[in-house]
Amino acid sequence: MVNKMMFVLLKQVVKKPFTNPFPVKHAPKNVTELIEKVQKGEVKINPPVPLPEEGFRGKIHYDPERCIGCQLCIKVCPADAMEWIPELRKIRHYVSRCMFCQLCVDICPGKKFPGEEKNVKALSMSNDFLLADYDKYSDNLIEEPPEAKEKGL
Repeated sequence: MVNKMMFVLLKQVVKKPFTNPFPVKHAPKNVTELIEKVQKGEVKINPPVPLPEEGFRGKIHYDPERCIGCQLCIKVCPADAMEWIPELRKIRHYVSRCMFCQLCVDICPGKKFPGEEKNVKALSMSNDFLLADYDKYSDNLIEEPPEAKEKGL
């Protein structure tokens, strides 16, 4: 039984993109202005829900000072979210690719600074769960050493 819906479905399958993009042009102006202010850091959004409890897998925090350059995180990452920067012997983490499995955090040996009793890992799970952005390559969604931006790597 062929009906009108079948034709609409077939037309959408061959059309690119396959999904309907979010109609930003129809969004209220104050919403887009607020999102831009949040991205610039001018405004902070209070989450409508309580902050996550211990064990929540939020955005991965990367501390380049603790990174020893072993590349174990790159080897275990199933989403290919880590990239090696050979000039700095550090990593770049793409949050937009990450599936938050925590394998990189678990395998990270970390580094011990003088005066500390044990190693502290370079990668750790944070409570940051507001990860929405228009650009998947924005500064908000890429964790990397500051020198990488300065040198254009």
